[in-house]
Amino acid sequence: MDGSIPDAQALLRQVFGYDRFRPMQDEIVSAVTSGEDVLAILPTGGGKSLCYQLPALLRPGLTVVISPLIALMRDQVRALREAGVAAGAMTSGNSEEESARVFEDLHEGRLKLLYMAPERLASGGTERMLAGAGVSLLAVDEAHCVSQWGHDFRPDYLRIGALRRALDVPLAAFTATADEETRGEIIARLFTGATPRLFLGGFDRPNIHLAFQAKNKPREQILNFAAARKGQSGIVYCGTRAKTESLADALNRAGQHALAYHGGMEPDRRREVERRFQTDDGLIVVATVAFGMGIDKPDIRWVAHADLPKSIEAYYQEIGRAGRDGGPAETLTLFGADDIRFRRMQIDESLAPPERRMADHGRLNALLGLAEAHGCRRVQLLQFFGEERAPCGHCDLCDRPPETFDGTEAVMKALSAILRTGEYFGAGHLTDILVGNATEKVRARGHDGLPTFGVGQDIDRRQWTAIFRQMMGHDLVRPDPERHGALRMTEKARPILRGEEAIALRKDAMRVAGSRVAPKAMVSEEDAPLLSALKAKRRALAEAGRVPAYVIFPDRTLIEMAERRPDSLDEMAAISGVGAKKLDRYGAVFLEVITGEAEAPAHPARRKLAGRAAGEVYDRLLAVQAQLSRGADGTGKPMSCSASLLARIAALGPDAGDKIEQLLGERLAARFGPAFAEVLAGAD
Repeated sequence: MDGSIPDAQALLRQVFGYDRFRPMQDEIVSAVTSGEDVLAILPTGGGKSLCYQLPALLRPGLTVVISPLIALMRDQVRALREAGVAAGAMTSGNSEEESARVFEDLHEGRLKLLYMAPERLASGGTERMLAGAGVSLLAVDEAHCVSQWGHDFRPDYLRIGALRRALDVPLAAFTATADEETRGEIIARLFTGATPRLFLGGFDRPNIHLAFQAKNKPREQILNFAAARKGQSGIVYCGTRAKTESLADALNRAGQHALAYHGGMEPDRRREVERRFQTDDGLIVVATVAFGMGIDKPDIRWVAHADLPKSIEAYYQEIGRAGRDGGPAETLTLFGADDIRFRRMQIDESLAPPERRMADHGRLNALLGLAEAHGCRRVQLLQFFGEERAPCGHCDLCDRPPETFDGTEAVMKALSAILRTGEYFGAGHLTDILVGNATEKVRARGHDGLPTFGVGQDIDRRQWTAIFRQMMGHDLVRPDPERHGALRMTEKARPILRGEEAIALRKDAMRVAGSRVAPKAMVSEEDAPLLSALKAKRRALAEAGRVPAYVIFPDRTLIEMAERRPDSLDEMAAISGVGAKKLDRYGAVFLEVITGEAEAPAHPARRKLAGRAAGEVYDRLLAVQAQLSRGADGTGKPMSCSASLLARIAALGPDAGDKIEQLLGERLAARFGPAFAEVLAGAD
């Protein structure tokens, strides 16, 4: 084979068991083995790991592999050892015995490959250790993690360039996901002045079927998708940790075999999920995006997104975990207006400089364009990565081309309503104006007198929801974080508003929006500003406490707050995710955001009863006690029960007369006993 290193083909067969290289592997192995700096972009399943493992056996000395996930390192080390290759890993997951063995093998010069996480580079001792270990090659897996504003950024990847200079060895970097801008970042940060040899292996994964659906009872959509593929290994990606657990539970109740996975789990539990996914047939893992980047499982048959991914690169990376064996694989990505709003605001509220936020909006635009596409999805996906393809015949839109209609007039009406209301309102209020619904809020602001009031009565308000979502998907409007998510028009919309350009919208999206009731788990357009305010308060508390935001409350809890709008601690206690401890610590703070005013502080004993029937009983007991504090005639000596004692009585059942006297004692029972018993007897 032209350009191959002597013995590479023999080792390929003897050690790895392959008869031939996959496309481009031979050329990459040759370049890496001969000491060239290399940046290789290969699709997931293209055999990237072989491109540094095989050169490690062909070159003298030690190859150090920087990899982002413990699971990936452990899997590869295990496979290499099974194949007779001296490999080891330094990870936080090692036992004392494993670490001792790695250090001994390293000291004795027995290792050919040493895996380590980028965080290990933060230790000054790591560089000194490697300097004396005979390192001859650095390999970097998932090199896109060095992109500071990318979807999988790992800060310690920025240390790799300095390590390369210190060791003065060639570097080979690999990833499946890198557009032109990200490739430039990788070269600048890892190769520090050198120009690597670039290998672009193409981005097309023809074995993967692409499909998107607008959210419409999203849990049911995921359950149906999984049910049709029962017995096949799959991954469901969710936007929040809480959602992974609730959806995994729903899948199990539906007869599937599912496990949740997220960063808040104990390391041992995460490793157990990773192990079982490798070994159990037909297991579904419901996970946040961290799962799968290092999972070397070839027979994942499907990947579903319960929420819109962060960017088109993140989407490509995540769906690429399906069908690594080259066999047929399927994907489903759900998206809705709330997803679009969340991703926009996530970018706008980030600490990135303005030019980076613009680039991130561009990446999100590419994904939204893919979601709202009218033609072949694969054509549009590959165009983002600089590849041209004919329609694939293997995506949902090729299977069933969508019907479209001229949406120019409807979009012009919506844009007019946005501008005439000062760009200060969300889609719910704007829809009320368009359909002529004179709500109190519309009348109070005089919006029932606008020229646009009632001009959209020919369109159902649920269809207006789909139109506004498609407008966000086409980047004609964006939520403004400074105005609690109010929609603002973009420059892209102006030619349409002026009648200079037309726009087509999808009919199928309109039908989906109007065919069923919107899922309760999703926040409505009208509740979006409140949700944004709740998230802002959560973010402030998280920053002050130096904890992740989800530690305060998960998104699911804030969504329920925004939808139900509790106006007391009792109602707040009924919100999912608000336990007694969090109610005590954060309940009043978030209640003030919702109601606009602080609630009078309650005694801790009363707060513990919030949301329970005993809480109302406590309040009645407290009122009775106030009436009888000086006796029935108002002339007696003042007497009262402690708050904790009242709480204990409130928790008794209706037939608890004897117990009341035991708890109160003779003196207090004489004053309050009969009245308290009457309160309990009247409690349901």
